[in-house]
Amino acid sequence: MTDDRAPSAPAADGFPPAPGSHDPEALRRRALDALLSARARTATLTDSVEDGELTAQHSPLMSPLVWDLAHIGNQEEQWLLRAVGGRQALRPEIDGLYDAFEHPRSSRPSLPLLAPAEARTYASDVRGRALDILEAAPLHEGGRPLERAGFAFGMIAQHEQQHDETMLITHQLRSGPAALTAPAPPDPTDAGSLPGEVLVPAGPFTMGTSAEPWALDNERPAHRREVAAFHLDTSPVTCGAYQRFMADGGYTDPRWWAPEGWDMVREHGLTAPLFWHRDAGQWLRRRFGVTEPVPEDEPVLHISWYEADAYARWAGRRLPTESEWEKAARHDPATGRSLRYPWGDTDPTPEHANLGQRHLRPARAGAYPAGRAPSGAGQLIGDVWEWTSSDFLPYPGFVAFPYREYSDVFFGPGHKVLRGGSFAVDQVACRGTFRNWDLPVRRQIFSGFRTARDA
Repeated sequence: MTDDRAPSAPAADGFPPAPGSHDPEALRRRALDALLSARARTATLTDSVEDGELTAQHSPLMSPLVWDLAHIGNQEEQWLLRAVGGRQALRPEIDGLYDAFEHPRSSRPSLPLLAPAEARTYASDVRGRALDILEAAPLHEGGRPLERAGFAFGMIAQHEQQHDETMLITHQLRSGPAALTAPAPPDPTDAGSLPGEVLVPAGPFTMGTSAEPWALDNERPAHRREVAAFHLDTSPVTCGAYQRFMADGGYTDPRWWAPEGWDMVREHGLTAPLFWHRDAGQWLRRRFGVTEPVPEDEPVLHISWYEADAYARWAGRRLPTESEWEKAARHDPATGRSLRYPWGDTDPTPEHANLGQRHLRPARAGAYPAGRAPSGAGQLIGDVWEWTSSDFLPYPGFVAFPYREYSDVFFGPGHKVLRGGSFAVDQVACRGTFRNWDLPVRRQIFSGFRTARDA
């Protein structure tokens, strides 16, 4: 962790520290709220189906839900009980079963996993002890790195919410009737008057963070980036726009595809985004157990990087770089500062962004006017993860913390960066500096994109 500032020092990246980041009691309340919120969501995702569905593997791409449930508890035990609290291990014999690097997802159903009731009891026992540790932990700036500003507690809350998103993906992949419900997101109020793209002027900005107390290692440290002027879509690419690409032979013309992407199209016979199918002249999609017409003005979802890249080429545009995306989302030209979020430094509210599984779909393009950035671009946080053209690489001065396997082992050209979060992401695991990454073939994730062009 690179943030060793004294409480009175200014933030190195130009934005104020997160609310309460220098107040141990405020941090303790924030950590408690984050942990409880994550566990409530975990319960929703696992209590909504029968035990047989918890132990089943609904896709070889995903773990059984019961594996995720016990893995959440095991990571919390290892980091909060053992590393922070110095407690004796509760279940050391299961560490290997729930090691994500030791067992690929496709093999996890064959492991001697904890049964649903036992997994719930284990996770609950760990949580009770973790909250005792939180109550007594010194969270001041001068403390141990894992405890400083409540980092370990924030890391575990983010980890659980990330697995909640993974479990929501499993819910989307499972067959059968809907197990989850949620209201529709709000409609846009001024979508018809929005420009198709915004201009982001040339110049430097501060990328990444050295101030956000719960930022993960790959978001650090803050550093200056020079970015040439560019135009960026005001909203993510919609289903209707993507259908025009499809109708123009997008999946049958190799001109638009990277060679590996074209190989993927031919090998799997791709003709549309994942979960779409054609019936009686109409495109339909399956969404959490419900089949419905594809909404034309909603951001397109379940798109691989190769599909996003092909669409951008077809449209005479390109995917934005990661630096371009972050500058459009965070840079305030009036002050020269980089904001925590597109709308400013305050935490998200339901008026700012579609986050936290409040809705089980993206909002229509142009929604959330209160969440727009100074650049004029909207829906940069929430709704859909947005593919960028960039490989997942470390920032200058990167230091792995607290373990290499979170980021360091994934750096390189094999993974592409996604930014901004989706409707499935909780606010604790989503901010203007947050970096996600995945293989360019991934389609089951809640991914979309927007395009850019040089100015």
